[in-house]
Amino acid sequence: MSSQPPSSIEAEFAACCDRDHARVCGDPRPPTLLRRLWLWRDERLVRHALKVAGEPGLVLDLACGAGRFWPVLAEHSNRVILASDPSQAMLDHAQSHHGAVFLRRIKTFQGSAFSIGLSANAVDCIFCLELYRHVPTADARLALLREFHRVSRDTVIVSVNNDSRHRERQPPGTGQPLRSHRIEVEAEFRQAGFTVLNQQEFMPGSALWRVYVLRKRG
Repeated sequence: MSSQPPSSIEAEFAACCDRDHARVCGDPRPPTLLRRLWLWRDERLVRHALKVAGEPGLVLDLACGAGRFWPVLAEHSNRVILASDPSQAMLDHAQSHHGAVFLRRIKTFQGSAFSIGLSANAVDCIFCLELYRHVPTADARLALLREFHRVSRDTVIVSVNNDSRHRERQPPGTGQPLRSHRIEVEAEFRQAGFTVLNQQEFMPGSALWRVYVLRKRG
């Protein structure tokens, strides 16, 4: 199993997001139909997940980047949004994507999702839709989940790659078949102290990802 440190995992994810965001921002053409459908589906999944989570009033958006999901998170008029990203430059850049009135409802701070600078039970819901599914090892995912369990008083929303995109092998020499990634991550949720409230595929039958809503136990 990889011993890649959390800082390296976040740095790789941030670099990938920076490249993708720069490409989109630098393209003067309007979004393609496929991209518009992709964004529409993402937003529907987020709305559904927030509804399942009970429309939480205080949400922490982790590894938020340029605030792609802030407009959806802010659709609930009484919701307060905290947003954290390891890159202060990305947080600063996010200001150019959203209006001043909108931004007054969002408090940003630089930090790591593996060591959140908030007290225990500080928020109603942690929203970590994209970073979580890019974390490569069970140990690192459990470290994230345990920090989420500490900081959220109720629910967590994450996305996970489907089996067809991500399968983990048993240790060499065991003679065991490929393990289902879905079984693995759902076992990790339980191990970290969560129950699954809901899971929904990006597209039914697709080879992309699923969005999970988790509830904290104890």
